[in-house]
Amino acid sequence: MVRPTLAFTALALVALAVAPHAQDMPSAPVAKEASERPAWQAHGMKPQSPDSPFEEVVSGLYFRSKETQEMQADDFNNPGFLAVEQGEELWSKVDGAAGKSCASCHNEASTSMKGVAAAYPKWNEKLGKPINLEQRINICRSGALKAEPYAFGSPELTAMTTYIRNQSRGMPVAVKVDGPMTPWFERGKSLYYQRNGQLDLACASCHEKNHGKYLRADFLSQGQSNGFPVYRLRDQRLVPLHERMEGCMQDVRATPFKPLSDEFLALETYVAWRGLGLPVETPAVRN
Repeated sequence: MVRPTLAFTALALVALAVAPHAQDMPSAPVAKEASERPAWQAHGMKPQSPDSPFEEVVSGLYFRSKETQEMQADDFNNPGFLAVEQGEELWSKVDGAAGKSCASCHNEASTSMKGVAAAYPKWNEKLGKPINLEQRINICRSGALKAEPYAFGSPELTAMTTYIRNQSRGMPVAVKVDGPMTPWFERGKSLYYQRNGQLDLACASCHEKNHGKYLRADFLSQGQSNGFPVYRLRDQRLVPLHERMEGCMQDVRATPFKPLSDEFLALETYVAWRGLGLPVETPAVRN
């Protein structure tokens, strides 16, 4: 869908700023006064991998306004917690021909799911490929529960994903990228630096080369995934990671990969690695 001309012009200027032959073009403007920008510089952590592209790894939370940060921190004011409550109900709901619920096998999620989501995507030996948390949920539904899988982007799948990831809140992202995950990691890395679309931009064009700078009225973050699904204030709903990736590709006028595709799984793996050690924040709040 074509967006308004003003948005296109703003994005086009960023494209010029990071294009290979535009060394003489000014880069995206940086806020000069400390009062004008979120204090993201004060919240970095040392990367866990020597191969990290960052000197400091920073959660997207600290690129948001103080008001947004406070909203996320307050469980009663964070609108994403409505999905956590819905997911808790679904966890104990009997569904499918097997007459079971998630709790039938896993008991209390606060114990059995603690730390689980922080390691996704992870290798699935049976499928011979990595899967993410949404896929793991649906494998359990079609297998153990004998129930219909949830559709990607459905309120049910997003709520269940949010609920399970919330059990790991505060725990460090711990995705593994060695062994059979290595080719997927490398594929995700290649996709991250691949320029796409009419604007000829890669993920790295914004989130690595220009984080902390303005894009229209917003600050670009490092594009970390530790808060997903996130409640986006502009959408007034929770947004899964693959939907956000899809939106980014649409913003640069590229044909997006499909949610849960191998391409997005590889990209999710690589992006999670870039945020190793960051605490899981689900449900995070973003603009």
